[in-house]
Amino acid sequence: MSRQRRVVVVGGGIAGLAAAYRLSRSAPALAVTLVEAGPRLGGKILTERPDGLVIEAGPDSFLSAKPAATRLCEELGLGGELVGTTDSGGGTYILRDGRLEPLPEGISGLVPTRVRPLLRSGLLSTRAKLRKGLEVVVPARRDEGDESVAAFVRRRFGGEAYERMAQPLLSGIYAGDAEQLSLLATFPRLRESERTHGSLIRGMLAQRRAAPKPPSGSAPPRSAFLSLAGGLGELTETLAGALDRVEVRSGVAATAVAWRGSGGWTLRLANGDVLEADALLLATPAWASADLLQELSAPLAATLRQIPYTSTATITAAYRSTDIAGLGAGRGFVIPRVEDRELTAVTWVTSKFPGRAPQGVALVRGFVGRAGREAAVDLADDDLVALVRRELREILGLTAEPFLARVYRWPRALPQYTLGHLERVATIDRHVAQLPGLYLLGSAYRGVGIPDCIQSGSDAATRALDHLGIEGAGGLAG
Repeated sequence: MSRQRRVVVVGGGIAGLAAAYRLSRSAPALAVTLVEAGPRLGGKILTERPDGLVIEAGPDSFLSAKPAATRLCEELGLGGELVGTTDSGGGTYILRDGRLEPLPEGISGLVPTRVRPLLRSGLLSTRAKLRKGLEVVVPARRDEGDESVAAFVRRRFGGEAYERMAQPLLSGIYAGDAEQLSLLATFPRLRESERTHGSLIRGMLAQRRAAPKPPSGSAPPRSAFLSLAGGLGELTETLAGALDRVEVRSGVAATAVAWRGSGGWTLRLANGDVLEADALLLATPAWASADLLQELSAPLAATLRQIPYTSTATITAAYRSTDIAGLGAGRGFVIPRVEDRELTAVTWVTSKFPGRAPQGVALVRGFVGRAGREAAVDLADDDLVALVRRELREILGLTAEPFLARVYRWPRALPQYTLGHLERVATIDRHVAQLPGLYLLGSAYRGVGIPDCIQSGSDAATRALDHLGIEGAGGLAG
């Protein structure tokens, strides 16, 4: 009788959950163990539901354009729970000199596609508007070299457009410093559009002209951002519940990894247990994977540690709707660095997604922490709430006291794809290729969004099955 093959997945965030799910569904005879250091599964996806509220501790949505998350929801029976942003919620605002200005209509991926809304906007000076419009005559960069996101936007649209519009919009994705973020690692399509069309504006217009018209009577296009009716926690909760064929060990950390060559892998746990595996998937942050792999491969660990991380916090406050009537505009606003505030963004939660609070209640969520400015994340809960209330009072005149407030900290949570990231990932891949049966997955490498993490988990599971000579059947669609 042949020995049962075993795969161990370390890390119970969305990437690790997706990998364990794919493995168990594709190869029912395979023994799969999931190890999670914390007391719960789900990682940065966490939804709490006190008194009929839906409070997201981490991300609140995912991009519909990347199909992995939508397909997983549908596979898990959550397709009917998918919800898009509300039609009546309005758009995004940007703080300028202490006042909120709406993002001009027709801005798509930082690119203006309509002239009049841009000209009417109070977000940019007249000179900056003209400079932004002159992007069509700015020569394209044809070489293959990388550049920072900030340098690219300044080159194409000018300094003020970067400072007042692009920087705050981009920082919401990575909580990073665009002066350091790699364009090719974060927004490669912008460079490709420049190369292909010579201009981002011309590229966007060409893309719109080439887009097929929807058939008559077809359903309206899906919202760009999707969530679940009960919050994103529904996804990780349902996914964890579907791991009926997986041995889950939560509340115990992995401490060391050893490779036995053709004999596979051993994983030592903090409680003294040792797990043996034919394949090992590390769905842990790059710095945590480095700690596990230090003794096995110091060069690999050193490269993993070169991926920096940023700490952030979210603060959600619940108000009576009458207390904030007339103060909230759109779905929220972002705050440029030049405004010199601890708040980086604010979301009017109950204007963004339906069903987030009972009638008469409004949820407001503030974000604190970004690359180079993380100290406020470590403030005591009461101090963080007071900070957010003070800045909302100064920006909006909001003086009412919330009847509920929740603080969530995410230390070293967001990987930063800084200049050289693609080269670092290539180096990591070369080192990992020398260790058959080892796979690294998650947000540190090829995408920070929920669909990217799900896809990385599915891809790692597929490679592990190939390594074991097991043909996968079913599982997540790519």
